[in-house]
Amino acid sequence: MLTSQELRDQLAAHRLVAIVRGADPDAALRTVVTLVTAGVPLVEVSLNTPDAPKVIAAATAELGAAGLGVGAGTVRTADDAHRARDAGATFVVTPGLSAGVTAAVDAGLPVLAGAFTATEALAADAAGATAVKLFPASAGGPSYLRALRDPLPDLHFVPVGGVGADVVRAYLNAGALAVGVGSPLVGDAASGGNQAELRERARTFLAMLAE
Repeated sequence: MLTSQELRDQLAAHRLVAIVRGADPDAALRTVVTLVTAGVPLVEVSLNTPDAPKVIAAATAELGAAGLGVGAGTVRTADDAHRARDAGATFVVTPGLSAGVTAAVDAGLPVLAGAFTATEALAADAAGATAVKLFPASAGGPSYLRALRDPLPDLHFVPVGGVGADVVRAYLNAGALAVGVGSPLVGDAASGGNQAELRERARTFLAMLAE
């Protein structure tokens, strides 16, 4: 399990959280392993994925120390948070402010709590969130993030939702701690798609983040 500070440090160092969501748990497991071995150490497995807790547990077992950045996403309820913890997730991500945030914090799991407005971002911070998942980021874009950070410079934001390769740098320049990327990076790999192509997309994103 990561501490909140350790997760913030990882976000600041790597600037990317990959979001794995798919219809095939075996493919989802392969996708997590491919991403981590390709150099993307922070990977969120959405609980919308069939058998997601088993995917998380299997990924952390297979990756060993390299799997310390495997978390659970789409955590909405207290039960979701407990299932994530029991599966070995080292952090959780929520789509909004819900019982899942409180339960995860109480369980000692760092949380990226979903929020969109300044009021919601402040509530997420007050609830103990490690960082605010700005969602859906595409509804406001980098300029909206910059405007949010003007009165809230001490909050850490991770834009998620519609974050493609063409806007990653703009979000980081607007003050994002990191970005969360799903389909533009993962594609259909978690539903049986080509893992070699996933590895190439991972290299592309990592190269942009290194610029």
